[in-house]
Amino acid sequence: MIFSRRFLPYFVTQCLGALNDNVYKNVLLLMVSYSQIEALPIDVHLFVNLAAGLFILPFLLFSAHAGQVADSIDKATLIRRLKVLELLIMSAAVLAIFSHSYLIMLLLLFLMGVQSAYFGPVKYSLLPRVLNEHELVSGNAWVEMGTFLAILTGTLSAGLIVASEHVTYWAAGSVFTLALIGVCSSWMIPSIPSSNKVKPKFSIIKATATSIAKVRKNRDIWVAILAISWFWFVGASYLTQIPNFARITLNSDPTVVSLLLLLFSIGIGIGSFACERLSCKQVELGVAPLGLIVLGVFGIDLYAALPILATPAAVFDVVTFVSDAMHYRLMFDLLMIGVGGGLFIVPLYTFIQARADENECAQAIASNNIVNALFMVTSAIFAMLVLNGLQWKIEQLFLVLAFGNLLVLTLILVSWSELTVSVLSYVLRRILNRQSINNTEELAALKQDRSASIIVEVERCDLSTLLVINGLFNRPVYIATPQPVTQQSRLERYFINKRLWAGKTAPLPVFVCTKEAILPVPIENARTIRCSIKRRKKSWLRGQIEVDLTI
Repeated sequence: MIFSRRFLPYFVTQCLGALNDNVYKNVLLLMVSYSQIEALPIDVHLFVNLAAGLFILPFLLFSAHAGQVADSIDKATLIRRLKVLELLIMSAAVLAIFSHSYLIMLLLLFLMGVQSAYFGPVKYSLLPRVLNEHELVSGNAWVEMGTFLAILTGTLSAGLIVASEHVTYWAAGSVFTLALIGVCSSWMIPSIPSSNKVKPKFSIIKATATSIAKVRKNRDIWVAILAISWFWFVGASYLTQIPNFARITLNSDPTVVSLLLLLFSIGIGIGSFACERLSCKQVELGVAPLGLIVLGVFGIDLYAALPILATPAAVFDVVTFVSDAMHYRLMFDLLMIGVGGGLFIVPLYTFIQARADENECAQAIASNNIVNALFMVTSAIFAMLVLNGLQWKIEQLFLVLAFGNLLVLTLILVSWSELTVSVLSYVLRRILNRQSINNTEELAALKQDRSASIIVEVERCDLSTLLVINGLFNRPVYIATPQPVTQQSRLERYFINKRLWAGKTAPLPVFVCTKEAILPVPIENARTIRCSIKRRKKSWLRGQIEVDLTI
């Protein structure tokens, strides 16, 4: 998959975009903070805060319209236009860098934020259009790893550029070259036409309100968006505070900051690909809580692992920091916090892509970007209240975030039935038992086709059968059984909904696999699968679930 034309050009394009964003932003901030501070027309602290705010502001203003645009035109065409826009912005940035026009550079940073806001929805909504279902988790894992490594590489590269002898030439040449390569790679992305004929209307407030209201109608997608936004709340807090955490708490120089950011980013990549392995290349929402557990447990241990410095010692550089054994546990904890983040967000992004309507997927991603931006702004305000208002230390802020992860885990497990059922289904099929399925190729083709509803005929409809069926499909299905179904537990009531097709009579009792699911496809177009599920005891530790499908 990674080397196929349907994925590789897109992957390279999105990585270059994230890399260029961070190179330009961090070069600007570092030039302002160190090299050219006397040339600033405004206070340096005001300039830095303006830069941070102007880059994230477009995500709040334009994401809703960006989602409508991404759903209405060919996605490859939109990406090419956005990359050409990036090249034009960076061409102007070259002139601004050479002339040291910092206010112009600030305006161009805002325009780069606008370009990124329009790229975000098409970036994620493209994946379910070009990848098969069994490739979707892997595709998201690559994207998350690529994005975080691009952010890290951009941050580190900016430091090297500003520290070089010819700052202006390296800065201007880097941002222009990255934009130019991005344009070239975007032309290799194959055409992905849209079947949505609705014309987008530009209205910031109305479009944003409409986008949020539309996605809230699907509670499962809305809760997934809130969960992803919580990760960005936590992640933004870590990334923002790590420089001061290294300087104040760990008595370390900027090289250690780079090491800690590297560990966090590598952890994200490891967690993303670990999610692919744990998911067995299918949508497995039940893996996500494991990520929150890892985030919480190792976040708490990070606080416990802090070294105790009795007297002020010499400032650590990266060599002395790594050679001191008292830092190993702390470094491992930070790595595992990144792993937890990857395990948490990849299943959630994949779930949104699989559940959202094909013609409105980009709008769902746009709503996600809006809420993400709000949570990141809130994280900055929360950090100011804790660190400046309460006068707490950074490590205490990290401890609060760690316990917050465990609290959020409890809240979503209690309030989000889809997640609870997915966890139970995953435990039954992947941990307590080994699952084997015949007819996997035909099943994959059937799941890929969303034009028809699915009826699953089973001999009996007990809880274990429902959990297995829930894990086989990433969307609601109808269940037909000749046996009467008793609704006793809350969990069973989640699955079973005695609602037949309007005006139709099914030969068997028909139920819906997900509560209040709306399946508009008429019964005449439904596909029927006969499903036989048998459980065998293979050893004292694990059993075997055999799923026999007749399609």
